Amino acid sequence: MAIKDTLIEIREQNGLTQSEMAERLFVTRQAVSRWECGDTQPGIDTLKLIATTFHVPIEALLELPMQSVCQSCGMPLSDPSLLGTEADGSPSEHHCKWCYADGGYLGDCTMEDMVNICVENMTKTEAPFTEAEARSYMEALLPRLDRWKDAAPTEAR
Repeated sequence: MAIKDTLIEIREQNGLTQSEMAERLFVTRQAVSRWECGDTQPGIDTLKLIATTFHVPIEALLELPMQSVCQSCGMPLSDPSLLGTEADGSPSEHHCKWCYADGGYLGDCTMEDMVNICVENMTKTEAPFTEAEARSYMEALLPRLDRWKDAAPTEAR
């Protein structure tokens, strides 16, 4: 679904006018109108605010397919060779091999540490993200993953 359609759906599901949605997002009504018409799109920081404010997966706003992602780092688990392993040696359905092996996480780290690791990897090559965009994306995504739910950014897990 296009971002414009997702934004209309979010606004209507919450029973908001464009003005009310704009107020919650600290933008003008005209900005919301332009988003919904497809003339412009919200920036990454505004998408992060929309995801947080309206409890919407960031993937839905970024028009990414809803697929299985590592519940530690958020990496898409699109290939079985990327899967970590459970204690019995079977593939983990929820974690990548860089975060999880033999039924446990590979080393303690904080959510801030994980953001930094992911940002470094996301910006190494010809990635579509700038460092600021990658950081904003990861800061919005990680708190929604199983490993980091209800964790403070500086709490090791």
